[in-house]
Amino acid sequence: MKGRLIKGCFFSGVILVLLLLGACSQQAASGGQVSADQTTTLTLAHIHNDASPVYQSLEEFAKKVEEKTSRSVKVKIFAEGVLGGETKVLELVQNGVIDMTKVNGGVMEKFDKQFSVFSLPYVFQGNEHFHQFMKTDTVQKMYRGLEEAQLRGITYYDAGARSFYTANTKIKTPDDLKGLKIRVMNNVTSIETMELLGASPTPMSATEVYTSLQQGIIDGAESSPIALVDANHGEVAKQFSFDEHTRIPDFLIMSDSSWDKLSESEQQAVLEAGRETTKDHNKRWTKMIEDGIKQAKEELNVEFTHPEQTPFRKKVKPLIEERRQNNPEVDKVLEAIEALE
Repeated sequence: MKGRLIKGCFFSGVILVLLLLGACSQQAASGGQVSADQTTTLTLAHIHNDASPVYQSLEEFAKKVEEKTSRSVKVKIFAEGVLGGETKVLELVQNGVIDMTKVNGGVMEKFDKQFSVFSLPYVFQGNEHFHQFMKTDTVQKMYRGLEEAQLRGITYYDAGARSFYTANTKIKTPDDLKGLKIRVMNNVTSIETMELLGASPTPMSATEVYTSLQQGIIDGAESSPIALVDANHGEVAKQFSFDEHTRIPDFLIMSDSSWDKLSESEQQAVLEAGRETTKDHNKRWTKMIEDGIKQAKEELNVEFTHPEQTPFRKKVKPLIEERRQNNPEVDKVLEAIEALE
């Protein structure tokens, strides 16, 4: 009880600080001529620790924003989930309590159904196909569509292909998933995908996966190999199966109200910083995947397998067809993806 009280007080204190920062920033932005020592401070929250490539990219983003605005805009980062899980933090961004956050694309489905496309299984043929699509105007239209939810898309960061890893069960076919409790992000598409594959989907925050695997609350999870080392999941999950069912990027999202308090040149600086860090991030990603696999094999004794995708694709095809029929916007995005094949 005492621990919960301390945690609650800490969280409340941080939120109060955020509100004060926002008030000070707004005062500086609305006070006419702004002196050289006045800045707008944007708060940015995410769940990653300093071993994550996303952590590094967001630190770089903060530096670039400051440089490109000649210090008129600064970015204060709250990392390691100190302000809560991704869904909760995105709600705080939507309400203007926090200015920015990095969230997995699966979380975005709750705020705009078009983003459910990224959670649909096997819609991309590979890494090159995925990156080609992310450069299209279709993605820019998806960003603009977020304005109806009081949000604004800034950029994306590659989070790799998501595959299954378990405590000790090797996944070669969908039959191997039968009855396994697999952690998924708390979105409808991921849950339905697991159900079609025969698994028992278990939504929970990414910060809870390690202890849940350790205690047997779940049998496995799904992410890229980097999770094995940057979140230490390889200590409690010894089987990794490269089925690569989804490629769900991370998105850098900003509150629309926070965006509006920036000048036009500052807005451009934020977008430029986002594009540049995306480019740098994606270059690092491939090497980090290779290094993560090597470390997981040599230091954590994780075994890697490469199952045939065809049986998995057949199981989930009804979900894709259903989404196309029920949502014309999703169908348009899928058509744009398929046009690049």
